[in-house]
Amino acid sequence: MKKFTVIGLGNFGLHVAKTLFEEGHEVVVVDSDKTRVQAINSNCSEAVVMDATDKEQLNALGLETMDAVIVSTGTKISTSILICLFLQEIGVKKILAKAVDSDHGKILKKVGATEIVYPEKDMAVRVARGLSTPNILDFIPLAEDYSLMQVDPPKAFIGKSLKDLDLRAKYKVYVIAVKELIPENFVLVPQADFVIKDSDLLMILGKSDDIKKIKALK
Repeated sequence: MKKFTVIGLGNFGLHVAKTLFEEGHEVVVVDSDKTRVQAINSNCSEAVVMDATDKEQLNALGLETMDAVIVSTGTKISTSILICLFLQEIGVKKILAKAVDSDHGKILKKVGATEIVYPEKDMAVRVARGLSTPNILDFIPLAEDYSLMQVDPPKAFIGKSLKDLDLRAKYKVYVIAVKELIPENFVLVPQADFVIKDSDLLMILGKSDDIKKIKALK
């Protein structure tokens, strides 16, 4: 189990926090809006109402012990910059920050962010590629009738583990990797207890016809 803190509970921060918590990690959430904090109270380890631009309060949270801190403070650029600066001074080793554009991202990097995320840009690229490649991308034609493909998970797969789905027995295919978009990560040969999210992309190996059966699911 890892420990994470999510600062800012807009749509992006909310979904990141819930997903990390559902995957069994310790998740502390921070926001100045009491209503937002109360709304996620049952989907996190600890919920804190505070102004994250207050360095003393931020320092009191013990964030230097976290595996990563995610900064998602909306469109208020100055707020995210100040928070990243304080986190760097506190000694947080991994700071993942949401940026509204490339210039914002460059500044965040300068003040301590170790990784920058552009949610709208990343989703736009995914939508465009989905339209261009109609949802499935043939990466490698292997032996006759076999392929390695990238597939959006059907709704029936969301929230279920690979063990529960048992794709090898039901469809004779193998999930050899998962590309996670939120937060961005690449999982090679995922474990049986890996839970699929709607933002994931599945890399599936098997006969083309069997993989197409999965694509046809709703």
